[in-house]
Amino acid sequence: MTIEQIFSKLKGDKWIWIIVLILSGWSLLAVYSSVGTLAYKEGKGTELYLFKHFAIIAVGLVLMYLSHKLDYRYYAGISKLLMIITIPLLLATLIFGDSINQANRWLTIPVINQSFQTSDLAKLALITFLARMLSRKQEEIKDVKKSFVPIMGAVCAVFVLIAVANMSTAVMLFGVSILLLLIGRISFKQITIVCIGCGILLMLVAFLGPRRATYMSRIEGFFHTEEAIDGSGAVPFQEDKNFQANNSKIAIATGGFFGKGWGNSVQRNVLPHPYSDFIFAIIIEEYGTVGGFVLLTLYLALMYRIIRIVTLSPRAFGAFLAAGLGFSLTIQALANMAVAVGLGPVTGVPLPLVSMGGTSILFTSVALGIILSVSRNVEELKGKEELNDVVKPRRVVVGSI
Repeated sequence: MTIEQIFSKLKGDKWIWIIVLILSGWSLLAVYSSVGTLAYKEGKGTELYLFKHFAIIAVGLVLMYLSHKLDYRYYAGISKLLMIITIPLLLATLIFGDSINQANRWLTIPVINQSFQTSDLAKLALITFLARMLSRKQEEIKDVKKSFVPIMGAVCAVFVLIAVANMSTAVMLFGVSILLLLIGRISFKQITIVCIGCGILLMLVAFLGPRRATYMSRIEGFFHTEEAIDGSGAVPFQEDKNFQANNSKIAIATGGFFGKGWGNSVQRNVLPHPYSDFIFAIIIEEYGTVGGFVLLTLYLALMYRIIRIVTLSPRAFGAFLAAGLGFSLTIQALANMAVAVGLGPVTGVPLPLVSMGGTSILFTSVALGIILSVSRNVEELKGKEELNDVVKPRRVVVGSI
């Protein structure tokens, strides 16, 4: 089967498909290059992690294909079910979830004994739910009881439940929600009140929550970047609370303009999570500033294509849906890159479609599939309009031959 035949079966924006395939291929190279230390610690071969990561990417592409085949309007009904499931799952995660680094973010499914990060499901659920509510409430969007309360109730509930264990994800999701509300014509005054309220909740979680020590350490470390570098050029973990951020900067600084070449990273042996949270630093170390710029351009190009879909979508739900999911992916990517280059405190947010991980890749693939479903609908409507123009009956003048 030729490439043309493959792309003929893929509907929606072809550039999005191309960008996803490029990022997925790059992800395989980056993950395989950066899992050496992890494989050594667990006594496994690096090929095992490569095959596992390849399998997850393959499943993600299948989910993306299936999601884009389903008419996006069905996701309006699915969003209600997702919200009903999401709230109890977030609560269960906080109470019974697997604790990693003093954070209950993962929930293990009993029968198959597989864990997943419930916040990834929450992001998809909340954005689809907001798109549905905003599109259906446009006639009464300024009504506090009918529109503002149910919409902001869902946003605040998800925000608080995620923020307790994963503040960075909660803040980004809240930011995406606010962007959607502004696009959806919610009163600016009402949004301001909610932002102030959520800001207070955020401070309470940061200063009084179970992870207050971690949050305070990261914020303090961001504003105090003194380094303690040993003779090898690495920053000792025991002497520096900015261990990850400082070694990430070393990787970027030593990468130079063109990088050290694939597989030649040094900091991958020092950074705790070079295959996920700080994979962007490893990419710059190996591919240089040029590689980092290309990767950034791919994400910006992805957002541009999504914005184009938003502007062409004839229905409000499709526009809100594509905009919300697109903003979520792009903001997460920019946040991960910002942390790697020292423009923000350490967050633990993966780089979409590139970092190693199960649920992150799978739910990102579903989100992109939904965006492509909106794009497919736009193409079909455009095709019908063109067909109607072609077969449009001509006026018959009486007496003409």
